[in-house]
Amino acid sequence: MSVDVQTISFARGAPSLDLIPVEELKASAVNAFTNDPAGTFGYGTAVGYQPLREWIAEQHDVDASRVIVTNGSLHACSMMFDRLVAPSDKIVIEQPLYDRSLLMLRQRGADLVGVALEHDGLDVAKLEDALEAGLAPKFVYVIPHFHNPGGCTLSLEKRNRLVELANEYDFLIVEDDPYRDVAFEGEPLPSMLSMDDSGERVFYMCSFTKTVCPGLRVGYAIASPSVTRDLVTAGTNTYISPGMVSESILNDFLRGGKLEPAIANVRRALRERRDALTGALREFVPEARFVVPTGGYFLWVDLPESVDTDTLAVRAAEAGVPITPGSDFSLKGGRSSMRLSYSSASPEHIRAGVERLASLINA
Repeated sequence: MSVDVQTISFARGAPSLDLIPVEELKASAVNAFTNDPAGTFGYGTAVGYQPLREWIAEQHDVDASRVIVTNGSLHACSMMFDRLVAPSDKIVIEQPLYDRSLLMLRQRGADLVGVALEHDGLDVAKLEDALEAGLAPKFVYVIPHFHNPGGCTLSLEKRNRLVELANEYDFLIVEDDPYRDVAFEGEPLPSMLSMDDSGERVFYMCSFTKTVCPGLRVGYAIASPSVTRDLVTAGTNTYISPGMVSESILNDFLRGGKLEPAIANVRRALRERRDALTGALREFVPEARFVVPTGGYFLWVDLPESVDTDTLAVRAAEAGVPITPGSDFSLKGGRSSMRLSYSSASPEHIRAGVERLASLINA
C-alpha cells in the first residue's frame, strides 16, 4: 500500500481529529446552551464553571473550595508557579522534563536541581541522598504518569516514599498529571494527592486536553484552601474568569457519561500507534534505546552519542518528519536524545515516518 509521507509529525503531542468525540461534544453544546444559558454565556468567576468544579472535586474526594478550573493544565501550572516560586528558590525537577514547565521555572528565576528519571520514574533514592546532604527544596515537581517526555511512570513504592520524604523534610510536591487516564495496560495507581492526609503537602494539576479535546482548553488545579484562594484572586485580577462556554459543554459531556467511551477510543488508537512506533524503531533504528510507555503520548529515545539531535531536528523538519531534540527538555546535555510523539499519525504513517527518519540518522 502506498503511503503519503509528505508530512508526518513526531513533534507535538496533539491528538488527531479521529480521536476527538466530535458528535458527542456537539450534542453537549446543545444541551449546555439550552439548559444553562445564563451560566454558559456569562462571565462567571475565576473559580470556573461551578458545576464542573464540583464534578472535579467529587472525582478526587476533596472539597470544591480546593479546586480552580483553568484554561488548560499549563495555565494551572503557570499560576501555581507564580504563587510558589520566588527567585533563587531551590526546585527539584525530573531530568529530562517537559520543555514548557522547564521554561516557566527558568523565567521565574528558580534554582533548578535536576534528578534523573529511571524506568519507573524519578530516582527517589538520589533525591533522598541529596536531602540528607542538606538540600532544602521548596517543592519537587513531578509528572507521575507516562512522563512527558520520558514516557515512564512513577512506581507506587516511589510515590509512597516521595510523600514520606516531603513530610520528613518539609517540602511540597507539585503533581502535574494530565496523562493519567491515557493508560494502555496495568492497574491504575493512586495519585500522591490522595496520599496526602494533611491536604497541604501535595498540589495537583490535570487536564481534559488529552482525553476529550485540546480545543476546549480546560484544566484544573487542586491545592490547599489558602493557595487556591490566592490562585482565584490572581485569576480575578487578570482574566476575570476562564471560558464558561467550554467548561459548560465539558460539564454536560462528563455528567452525560461520555468520558469513558472517549478515553477508551484514545487508549485503543494510541496503543496501536505506540506499537507501530516502537516496532518501526526496532526495525529501522536498532541502535535506539527507549522505555516502552504503558500509556500517554510520548516516547523518549536515546541514540548513539555520535548523533546530534539538534542537527537532526533541523534536517527532520526539512524532510517532513519533525521531531523534538532532547536538549529542549534538559538542564544540560540531551544532545543525543529526542522525544517522539505518536498521537497524530496513523500506524502506517508512523512506520513510513520512522523509515525516513532512520535514513537521516544513518546519514
